Amino acid sequence: MSPSVTASGKPGKAVNTGFTHPLMRRILSRWQLYLFLALPLTYILLFAYYPMSGLQIAFKKFSPRLGIWGSPWVGFGNFTKFFSSYMFSRVLGNTLTISLYSLVAGFPTPILLALMLNSMLNQRYKRFIQTITYIPHFISVVVMVGILLQMLNPRIGVAAIGFRKLFGREMTDLFAQPNAFANLYVWSGIWQGIGWGSIIYIAALSSIDPELHEAAQIDGASRVGRIWHIDLPGLMPTAIILLILNTGSIMNVGFEKVFLMMNDLNVRSSEVISTYVYKVGLAANRVDYSFATAIGVFNSVVNFLLIVSVNAISRRVSETSLW
Repeated sequence: MSPSVTASGKPGKAVNTGFTHPLMRRILSRWQLYLFLALPLTYILLFAYYPMSGLQIAFKKFSPRLGIWGSPWVGFGNFTKFFSSYMFSRVLGNTLTISLYSLVAGFPTPILLALMLNSMLNQRYKRFIQTITYIPHFISVVVMVGILLQMLNPRIGVAAIGFRKLFGREMTDLFAQPNAFANLYVWSGIWQGIGWGSIIYIAALSSIDPELHEAAQIDGASRVGRIWHIDLPGLMPTAIILLILNTGSIMNVGFEKVFLMMNDLNVRSSEVISTYVYKVGLAANRVDYSFATAIGVFNSVVNFLLIVSVNAISRRVSETSLW
C-alpha cells in the first residue's frame, strides 16, 4: 500500500481502514462465494454448536420446571452414578464386543470384494456381481430385520426348513440365544454393506497407473503378485483414512438395528449404550434426562479420544492421517 500524502506535501502514514484491508477487499471482491458459505455455516452453528449448550444437563439435576439454566448443579454425580451401576460393565462390554467384532470382520470384506471385482476380466459378470452386492444397502433396517426374523423363524423360516431336511430335527431360535446376537448383527451388517463399502476402494483402484501392471506382467508377476505389490499399496491411504473414521465411531452401535433385534431373551447380550440411553431417558417410568445425557457425553468423549489417538498413531507409522 503506497503511503498517503499530508496537506503539507509530506508523505504520511497510511491509514488502513476496514475496506482497504486485504482480507476485506478479498471478501468484497468475492462476496457471492462468501454468501454461499454463510448458509452452511449458519446451519452448523444453529444445529450443531448451539445445541451443545444443553450438555450442561449432564452436570445438573435437570428439572423441566426449572429449565436447563435453572436446574441445580451436581458436578460429576451423574457420571459417578453410571460408573458405579451394575449396567455399566454390561452395556460397555456389549458395545465394545459388537463394535470391535464389526470392525474386524467388516472392514476387510469390502477391500477383498473390490480387489476381486477389479481383477475380473468379464465385464458383464462384474457388473452383475456389483449390482447384486449393492442392492442390500438400499433395504431399510426395519425391512432387513424383518427378513432375518422370517428366514430364521424356528418353525416356518427357510433356514429352519433346510435344517430340518438336513439333520432331521428342529432348529433352535437364534434370536432367543444371547450368544448368537453378535453374530447375527455383524454378519447381516456385512451382507448389507459390503457392496456399498467397496465403491470407494474400486474408485481408488481405478486411479492406479495401468503401466505399473504392464511392467509387472513383463517382469513375470502373477495376478496375485500384482494384487499384493501394486493394488494393496495403492489402497492403503484410503483404507487407513476409513479405518481412522471407523475407529472414531467404535462406541456408536446403531440404535435402530439393535433395538429391533432385541428381545427379553437376548437382552443380556444386546443391551448397548444407545439403547440404554433411550430406556433411561425416554422409556423409563421415571425418566432421568441428566443421567441419560451423562451417558451420551461419556460415549462421545471416548469416541473423540479414540479418533485422536488412532490418527496420531497413523500419522507416525504411515504418514497418512486426517489432520
